[in-house]
Order: sequence, then C-alpha cells, then structure tokens
Amino acid sequence: MGHWFHEEIVATGRLPLFCFFAGVIAGFGVIRISVRLIRAQVSWWPGNVTPGGMHIHHVVFGVIFMLVGGVAGIVISDGQTAALSAVAALFGIGSALVLDEFALILHLDDVYWSEQGRTSVDAVFVAVAASGMLLLGLRPIGVDDLIFAKDEGGGLANWAFAVAGAVLNLALAAITLLKGKIWTGLVGLFVPVLLYVGAIRLARPGSPWARWRYHRPTQRAKAKLAKAEWRELRLRRPLIRAKIRLQELVAGRHG
Repeated sequence: MGHWFHEEIVATGRLPLFCFFAGVIAGFGVIRISVRLIRAQVSWWPGNVTPGGMHIHHVVFGVIFMLVGGVAGIVISDGQTAALSAVAALFGIGSALVLDEFALILHLDDVYWSEQGRTSVDAVFVAVAASGMLLLGLRPIGVDDLIFAKDEGGGLANWAFAVAGAVLNLALAAITLLKGKIWTGLVGLFVPVLLYVGAIRLARPGSPWARWRYHRPTQRAKAKLAKAEWRELRLRRPLIRAKIRLQELVAGRHG
C-alpha cells in the first residue's frame, strides 16, 4: 500500500490533491457528527457558536478556511510540497463546511434538516467524486487533446481538432445535464462515452429537456413522456430510495 501511494500519489505530484480530497471527507464527517450531536442535544458537546445570541453557521468558518488555504496556496512556491499539501487539506476542510450548507446558500434559508437540505449532501458527494476521479489520474474532457496540441507545436489543425472535440463533448454534457442525468453528466466529463449514452437516452420526466420536448401535443412526445415516467417509477425510484438511505446513514435523517 505504501509503495502504491508513493508511486501513484507522491511521485505523480498529486499529494496536495490527495490532501484536499482527505480534507473534504474529514471535514464533512466531523461537521456532520457535530450537527447530529447538537440536534440530539448532547449535554457534553459544545453546541452552536452563538456570540451575542447570533447563530454563526459553519459555512462562515468554511469560507475563512478556504480563503486562508487558497491565498496560502498562491503564495507558497510549487517546490514546497509539504506546505502545499497542508494548505490543500485546509482548503478541503473549508470546502466541506461550505458545501455542507450549500442548500442554505442556494435557498437563502435555513433548510438544513428539510427535504431541500439533501442538496448539500449531493454537493459534497459531487465534490468527492470529482476530486476522486482527478486523484485516480482521470482528466476532464478536452484536456488531453489540448496538451497533445501543445506538445505537437500548437499547429492550427491540432488546435482546431482539440477545440472541436472539447466543444462537442461539452455540448453532449450540457444535453445530458438538461435531461436530468446529473451523475452521468459528471462522470461523463471524465469518461466521455457516458456523455453519448446520456445524450441519446430518454430524459427524466421532470427535467428541463422533458418539459421542452415531451409536453408537445404530438403522439411521439406523449409516448416518450409515458416511457420516461415508467422508467422513473420502475427503475429510478429504487435507486433514489437507496441513495436517500445512504444520505441519511451518512448525514442524519432529514425532516
């Protein structure tokens, strides 16, 4: 394990990214334990920070950690791996605190323990998944083509090919996301074949794409909407229930 870590993480220069990844997971775990203890009114736990009666949400501390970690990361030179890793971990912890209250920022309301509060858990899951794929060495669509074009001298044909490929994949990603397939679109940014699958398949019935295309007064549109609703009920609902159970196991029960 130690050999793998050195070869795949340290030697490849991904130690700061690993520390960010670990910081997000650790920060999210600690803050969720904290809020669950607060909610349970455990007597020995410090509880909320309320100077002068004003409740300070942990997103505030997250913003401070991110500012400190981000600015420090700019100031520290590239050769100081240990220092960069430390501030990357701090930035990761701050990111976790901010994303854990993403729903509050989105709705401008304290919906932490409501149904809308699950958006925060989804945001953390997305951050962990994206940074995890980067940690495994996967690169977002278009990056490898642009690097290849640069290495080949940056000729007009190479650059045009790279840009066209990136635009096509981004367009497919946009279609996939508009069809309500968030995870397919996210993973597809790193595994482009999923974008082709997501862009071709039916949209989810509540997605923007379905509202634009499946509510037209034609038999074809009605048939697509009926099929999308059947898939949502029979195929996706069990997955959604499993995801909610996982969210509640990790973050506590909402409502």
